[in-house]
Amino acid sequence: MLKIGSVIDGKYKILSEIGHGGMSNVYLAMNEKANKPWAVKEVRKSLHRDFDILRQSLIVETNLLKQLKHSNLPSIVDVIDSGENFLIVMDYIEGNTLERLLADEGAQPQEKVADWACQLCDVLEYMHTRPSPIIYRDMKPSNIMLKSDGRVVLIDFGTAREFKEKNVADTTWLGTRGYASPEQFGGMGQTDARTDIYCLGATLYHLVTGHNPSMPPYEMYPITKWNDTLSTGLERIILKCTQKNPDDRYQSARELRYDLEHYQDLEVQAQRRYRKKIGIFITMAGLSIACAVGGACFRLSAKNMQISQYQERLNMARIASDPVEACKLYMDAIAIDDIQSEAYHGFYTRAVEDGTFGDAEEELFLKLCINTHAYLKNFEEKNEYEYANFCYEMGNAYWYYYEHEENRQSRAVSWFETAMHYYEQNMDKTAEYRRCRLYVEIGTFYKNVIVSQIDGTDQGMYAQYWNSLTELKALNDKEPDRDLITLRIYREIASRVVEYAKYFKEDGVPREDMDAMLAQIESDLKDMELGAVSAVKDEIEAIRWIIDGAYKMVRSTY
Repeated sequence: MLKIGSVIDGKYKILSEIGHGGMSNVYLAMNEKANKPWAVKEVRKSLHRDFDILRQSLIVETNLLKQLKHSNLPSIVDVIDSGENFLIVMDYIEGNTLERLLADEGAQPQEKVADWACQLCDVLEYMHTRPSPIIYRDMKPSNIMLKSDGRVVLIDFGTAREFKEKNVADTTWLGTRGYASPEQFGGMGQTDARTDIYCLGATLYHLVTGHNPSMPPYEMYPITKWNDTLSTGLERIILKCTQKNPDDRYQSARELRYDLEHYQDLEVQAQRRYRKKIGIFITMAGLSIACAVGGACFRLSAKNMQISQYQERLNMARIASDPVEACKLYMDAIAIDDIQSEAYHGFYTRAVEDGTFGDAEEELFLKLCINTHAYLKNFEEKNEYEYANFCYEMGNAYWYYYEHEENRQSRAVSWFETAMHYYEQNMDKTAEYRRCRLYVEIGTFYKNVIVSQIDGTDQGMYAQYWNSLTELKALNDKEPDRDLITLRIYREIASRVVEYAKYFKEDGVPREDMDAMLAQIESDLKDMELGAVSAVKDEIEAIRWIIDGAYKMVRSTY
């Protein structure tokens, strides 16, 4: 066991023990140089019979997490082999596991469980759609941390694996009995995304019933057997998740999330009402068709009605005073016709018009992304160029307007990458393409810089980062975007001079370049201030204050 107060690898000071199991302990440590807390997982080799499997699982866990970036996942920054044990340094997640919550409080309210499940679907969808899909394989309450803000974080990637399309089967059984799917026991092919669907279903069962599927009676009954007030809609979802045959389960986390968001609509009573309405509709439709003069006329009428309804929603959205209500109307228009671009671009415009891309707008956007009707997928297939433009716009929404500062760039980069891919594929090297490339470069810097600082491999990163920032400003000067985006580019540059002046100097960025950049921004701000509205003037004053601090930092550094 590690000693409290000891320093490992010359940089991580052990502060306290925060968790322990049969084969490992977890400690809170502080990197005093970076002034950042970390969790250090100590895995003792002597307690593992199969050292090769242990080492392999740790290598897998480290390599997988280093390539992932998601708000519901921790980051691993270091793995240290000290001879007697392995030490894994990762993000410190403040909170408790859902296993601890179950032990303290018992079964959880189904509304909370459905919300946690949607978050887990989001992270599973992210992992399953990587260029090399990643299958987690060990979803269970003890591997899910609940933070104080209600967010959940998936931890412990020792059993995860990359999905190999040509593999016939997994080589090793890994997982937790009771939560693991039948195919994890071997003989049924390799594990895939549907394996994680099963494990999540078993986890939901435990959370809403309080009955652990890995303990007697070793069977998952319909949840209303334990509590008849639970939703029959949620019961249907869990039963579908935990089917023995993978083909009978949900086929993707996206599909599962949609039903979880509408589990109350799946209630038995609701299904009966729905089937009754469908029966009436079919009867009326049959009568209508029978009375129609001809199929061609009917289709033409339907098309004209679709166009009329689409335009009606667009007009209502344009005059709506509330941006969120406008975004909902644009989504209604997309549901009517998901190929035309006006509603998508209108959604972006209204979502950011008040200067903030907030939770309400993002919630609507995420529903658009995961909708069971696959609106975005159809838009991509049928209107590729406008789809790329919409991806570029949503990259902007996250990068410049997202209200959660810590997640802005990480959420934006994937949209810029998609847009850049389409622009490049079509040899469309417009300003949008060049901006996308720069955003991806800058976002990659933000993703890697802290880990590189800790590893001592950050030399040279800052000069390239400075070049990307200056190129972005030059590009925006030539083809200006919205005033607010321009101002936030200026704020970004000034703020980073304050933060990274020392590193810029070490990477050989001349002081004259930074002074010239700050002076140019000051000049640009004077021009923008003329005739500006009050919100813009307030932003300009805030940037000037940052620039003043940037000048002082450059003088003291150089």
